[in-house]
Amino acid sequence: MANTTRAGALSVHGTNPQYLVPTVIRKRVYDTLYWKEHCFALNSATIIDRAVELKYIGGTYANTRPTEFMCLVLKLLQLQPEREIVLEYLRAEEFKYLRALAAFYVRLTFDSLNAYETLEPLLDDYRKLRFRGMDGSYSILTMDEFVDQLLAGEMVCEIQLPRLTQRKVLEDTEGLAPRRSKLGKAMGVMEGLEGRSDAEDESEDEEGRGRYMSRSPSASRSPSPVSGEEPEPEYWTEASGDEEDMDLDGGAQRGRDVKRRRPVVERAGSAAGSDDGDRYISRSPSPAGSDGRYVSRSPTRSPEPETIEVEHIDGDV
Repeated sequence: MANTTRAGALSVHGTNPQYLVPTVIRKRVYDTLYWKEHCFALNSATIIDRAVELKYIGGTYANTRPTEFMCLVLKLLQLQPEREIVLEYLRAEEFKYLRALAAFYVRLTFDSLNAYETLEPLLDDYRKLRFRGMDGSYSILTMDEFVDQLLAGEMVCEIQLPRLTQRKVLEDTEGLAPRRSKLGKAMGVMEGLEGRSDAEDESEDEEGRGRYMSRSPSASRSPSPVSGEEPEPEYWTEASGDEEDMDLDGGAQRGRDVKRRRPVVERAGSAAGSDDGDRYISRSPSPAGSDGRYVSRSPTRSPEPETIEVEHIDGDV
């Protein structure tokens, strides 16, 4: 009775769950002292204590003796615990050998879709496990390597694994979500941050251009210079534009030009006038006055008192 599958157990992959372990290994497990002493009358709760006490994983060593790990795998197949209980085994992160035992049981009994969805999160577990080979030697195997062997290999711990449907086929037919590794997720996050920074830089550049155009001085808002002072130079900017292309009222534009240039004319007239400053000398080359005297455009050649005496002599002649 101790070696039979529990009553009411369901067939797995069309056969008795215990038959997933080869007959030779199964009979050797039944003959071991560990199976007879420690695996007798175990249930879904008490098997946790035995799994926590494990020191290594493996199939058989010395070609004849099965490991304690293999004995507990066969006991799980015999008990066939419920799905929720197996998932609770996997959630016990502090007990890595219990987790490895549950992962091996999931690979043997679950269908392809549920096996991928249940075991792939364990690929992020990098804790070290002791593995005992067939020659009895020990080696280090990490949890993610062990899970990868379960998903990609055909034989693990001398057990022939059930056939697993390719992941790409499940993605196309069953709607399995594509898997992304930690590196892929990190690269996706970096690409998202770079795209966000580029968008922020472009928005800042647009805001900077708008700020420059709004603060640029325009010709229509430039203050008029005070008489006697040098007018401020006018610069063309994007906001002001070319004065020839501006669609402004002609009279208003001429008024601003006259107002801007008047101090220059007054300064030239005061410099070209006589000492008493009672006469305004125009810069125009046309004759000024009734005496027919020609006045030069150059402000440096202003008339002197000697020029007035020459005019009187010409009148006497």
